[in-house]
Amino acid sequence: MRVVIMGGTSGIGLATARLLAGDGAEVIVTGRDQAKLDSLDPGIAGERVDGTAPEEVAGLFERTGSFEHLVLAFSQGSEGFGPLRELEPAAVRSAFEGKTVPYLLAIQRASVTESITMVSASSARAAFPGTVALAAANGAIERAVSPLAAELAPVRVNAVAPGAIDTPWWSFLPEDQRRAQFDAIGASLPAGRVGRPEEVADAIRYLIGASYVTGSILPVDGGFTVA
Repeated sequence: MRVVIMGGTSGIGLATARLLAGDGAEVIVTGRDQAKLDSLDPGIAGERVDGTAPEEVAGLFERTGSFEHLVLAFSQGSEGFGPLRELEPAAVRSAFEGKTVPYLLAIQRASVTESITMVSASSARAAFPGTVALAAANGAIERAVSPLAAELAPVRVNAVAPGAIDTPWWSFLPEDQRRAQFDAIGASLPAGRVGRPEEVADAIRYLIGASYVTGSILPVDGGFTVA
C-alpha cells in the first residue's frame, strides 16, 4: 500500500505517517521545510513540495505515478484566525489559498486509486468567535466531500474534522498562554481535554481502511461540536 501525505512533516500529518509506516505502508510525505524532511523517521520518504504551488504539485504526482491513498493535511496555520472585522483581506484570502484551493488542485492532479482523506476542522460546524475565515475555508472543504465522492467513485473521499489538537498550529501563542487555552478548552469538552495528533491519525487510518465508507466527515473533536 502506497500513501502520499501532503503536509506530513509535523502535527497530524506526521502522526499519520508514523502510524501507517508502522503498519507496513510505503509512505511519502511532503513539506516545505527541508530540515524537517531530513529528520523524518527511517522508512518514511520525504518530498520537498509547496502544496500551494500548482507546478510543484504537478511535478510531485508525475514522480509518484499512481498510488492507493492520498491524505491532505497541510494548512495555512493560524493565518485567518481572529475577528473578521480585524482581519486584513490578505489573511482572509490566505485561509482559502493556503488550504481549500490547494486541496482541490492536489485532488485534480493525483493518480489515486482507492481513497482520499482530507483534514478539515471542527470550526466548519461550530459557532466560535474569531474563526469566521477558517470556518468558511474548512466548510468549503467539507461541502466538497459529497460531490467528490460521487464524481471520483470508486475512489472513496472522506474528511476528518479535528477540534483542538495539541500541534504546532498553536505555536502563535506563548507556551503559558497555550497551556491556559488548552485547559480552558478541555474544561468545556465532554472528553475533558484537548486531543493528540495520534488520535486524529487513528481516525485517518480508519477511513483509509473503511472500504464501505465514502462521502463522510468524521469529527475528532472530543465532543466540541455537540457540547
